[in-house]
Amino acid sequence: MQVLVVEDDVSLMHAVSSVFREEGFTVHESLCGDEGLFMAEQDIYDLIILDVMLPGMSGIALIHHLRSQGIMTPILLLSAVDIIERRVQGLDAGADDYVVKPVAFPELLARSRAILRRHGKLGDSGDIRVGRVVLRPRIQEGFVNDIPLRLSAKEYELFEFLLINRNQILTREQILDRIWGFDTDSAAGIVDLYIHYLRKKLTAQGYSDLIQTVRGIGYMVKGTADVPKNEN
Repeated sequence: MQVLVVEDDVSLMHAVSSVFREEGFTVHESLCGDEGLFMAEQDIYDLIILDVMLPGMSGIALIHHLRSQGIMTPILLLSAVDIIERRVQGLDAGADDYVVKPVAFPELLARSRAILRRHGKLGDSGDIRVGRVVLRPRIQEGFVNDIPLRLSAKEYELFEFLLINRNQILTREQILDRIWGFDTDSAAGIVDLYIHYLRKKLTAQGYSDLIQTVRGIGYMVKGTADVPKNEN
């Protein structure tokens, strides 16, 4: 999963990023509101960690801009000010949760996981499931009936993006930006190549039709809309 951290305190930004990377997330960073808005507008992130007070555009203004465009990426706000009016302002703007500085990293991770569960991106166990397919973000691996797919790093990122956005059509351009980055020199054909790699591994486990081609547009995974809960 991909997280965008928008925070003007360099030390805190790097610390937050490090904590999420240790949990298996891919992290992108921004030090100011205007750049953070541009990155968030690409609509390729699963979660945004957003400081309230930023150079240029404030965190609250950034949320308003995103929500007005219909971009509903989950957002967790960070603020050095623990005032109820500020929390209400952020939540009313469209934030999903609020953490007061100094940040307790276990709480930050717990609240982030709770947001992702509410949005159907994670199960209670932290896994991503569609049918008999399970992705385990902590180890960056996929399984079918507990048999490992032995995914490369890019294969895992691509498969995770498809499963998280199951039942939605993802264009080749969206996939290219998400997995290879905005400034990649790769052409859209690289997406088709990696879809081929994934399908080959899934076919070996009897899941040849999981990834569907939407002709002239891109790809999608059809599956149950709810992530199954951990039964333990």
